[in-house]
Amino acid sequence: MTGRRLSDWTPRPGPGRQILHGRTVRLVPIEDEAPLGALWQAFSADPEGAIWRYLPYGPFPDEAAFRQAAARLHATDGLFFHAFVPERSSRAEGVAALMRIDEANGVGEIGHVCFSPRLQGTVEATEGLFLLMDRLLGQLGYRRLEWKCNAANAASRRAAERLGFTFEGIFRQHLVVKGENRDTAWFSVIDGEWPALRARFERWLDPSNFDGEGRQIKALRAI
Repeated sequence: MTGRRLSDWTPRPGPGRQILHGRTVRLVPIEDEAPLGALWQAFSADPEGAIWRYLPYGPFPDEAAFRQAAARLHATDGLFFHAFVPERSSRAEGVAALMRIDEANGVGEIGHVCFSPRLQGTVEATEGLFLLMDRLLGQLGYRRLEWKCNAANAASRRAAERLGFTFEGIFRQHLVVKGENRDTAWFSVIDGEWPALRARFERWLDPSNFDGEGRQIKALRAI
């Protein structure tokens, strides 16, 4: 809330690099090359390379090129990459990062989201993103969490709104990505919104909201 006094505010701790456990998925910090083989196999299920369309890297011609790029990216300071490991497979099937961490102001961002075809649209994908949101807004008490994407990326924009992020506007010609102008859509969740959003996620993720074949009974948006 604009103008709200923060007389008791203190800088927030960094997100750290611990495993985040959910009911259907665990998020494992990427600290070495251990998950890269599984990730390459998972990403290779998209032979057209659509998952790389709006990312600043990829597609890759082979596993060696992917490993080289991934190792360099995951070693970048300020990027806290997590592999999404569904309990059903026990293999990494996607990644996302906590990034642009501003501890003094309690602001962070979820970015570099890249899900294999098998992970897209699943309970595990949603629960994993919830775990990242709860890490900053819930456990660590951050004031603001951001989601940014190419304004042309309709799927990412829908995902942000489904997760409860509020659309804040378009930064025109914000970046040059793969030789193209990128307009960036900005979204956020703030601390005062998180308790109600968290309760909504918990109701959606409850096993009673899924039938015997794992299909949702009530959609997250409906809750």
